Amino acid sequence: MNLVTVTGNLGQDPEIFYSANSGDPIASFSLAVRSGREKTTWLKVTAFKKTAEICETYLHKGARIIVSGYLDQDKWEKDGKSYSAIKLIANQIEFIKTDGRGFDGKEADDIPF
Repeated sequence: MNLVTVTGNLGQDPEIFYSANSGDPIASFSLAVRSGREKTTWLKVTAFKKTAEICETYLHKGARIIVSGYLDQDKWEKDGKSYSAIKLIANQIEFIKTDGRGFDGKEADDIPF
């Protein structure tokens, strides 16, 4: 089973772009995750559709979150060399600490998660 849950802080505001085929939103950001006492591991996180919209509205650099999802591997070639990278595809995001962005004037029942 490929299921991952991590807690970390965003390294930058989410980047939002749209699928060329469907026009669905896609969010991408780096997440700093502590790996022991002295080490930080950076994960690339990708979210789709409604989860991507939530990322765009509510997340920002430094926000502390929990991300649950699965690992996926990208592979590509450049200048005759093969490369690969592991990314976390987010199925669920929980907020631990944010600066309140996107919550302006909303009641708890109005927040979409």
